[in-house]
Amino acid sequence: MSPSILRTVAELRERVRTWRRAGERVAVVPTMGALHEGHLSLVEAAKARAERVIVTLFVNPRQFNNASDLAAYPRTEADDAAKLAPLAVDVLYAPAVEEMYGSGFSTTVSVTGVSDGLCGAHRPGHFDGVATVVSKLLLQSEADIACFGEKDFQQLLVVRRLAADLNIPVEIVGCPTVREADNLALSSRNMRLTTAQRRIAPTIADVLLKSAAHLATGGDAASVLEAARKALQKAGFDRVEYFELRDAESLEPLQHADRPARLLAAAWLGETRLIDNVPVVPANL
Repeated sequence: MSPSILRTVAELRERVRTWRRAGERVAVVPTMGALHEGHLSLVEAAKARAERVIVTLFVNPRQFNNASDLAAYPRTEADDAAKLAPLAVDVLYAPAVEEMYGSGFSTTVSVTGVSDGLCGAHRPGHFDGVATVVSKLLLQSEADIACFGEKDFQQLLVVRRLAADLNIPVEIVGCPTVREADNLALSSRNMRLTTAQRRIAPTIADVLLKSAAHLATGGDAASVLEAARKALQKAGFDRVEYFELRDAESLEPLQHADRPARLLAAAWLGETRLIDNVPVVPANL
């Protein structure tokens, strides 16, 4: 059964209040569409935790710092609704930009600390756009639970921080990254890769996993990270934006994996930017 498609805040809140009167819990899965198995795994996680599930579809202009990137982002609402139909999603919430950011809109939610460095350094304003739209979606949906993928690990921590700081009564659930058979993390951007680039792309996951194994046994971060950057360049990546070891909770840079950590990378193949990350669990913990 195809989900109901709602386009206004008023419609969404009226539907949610109907569910609330029946004593049902509500989960939301925020997306920008172009759905793939990674998104669908978030929907499954949401369905396991709540009686009602909302999937949002909104290509958020405020989180793009490149106009051509925004213009090129795929918009596939009909296909997305078809993919959600077998999962019995209750609502696909797909507001227009004018509904999300009405006349005179002048508020920005900015999360410091966990947004510093990594994607925050290379995409100025990106996380302000993410934090603003996610805050609005959480408040518009009045959800009990919101599911986000660990593939966008820095984003996940930004969302957790804003929900805690703004006292938004929602449980933020992080869900494991879904990968292709060759370990490439699923992403809507993968469809932009040429055949040759697609063959190279899984190297980012392979290098992350091998580097994480070295770091977990006490390897020096500086030498491991430098070797990883060289390995990606040798494999054919045009540019390595970052390859860093960070604390798994604060995203503080680490010299050694002496606590639960995350290894995060971003690299370019032609015009396509790929990101990925893996956990690093020290062997002595």
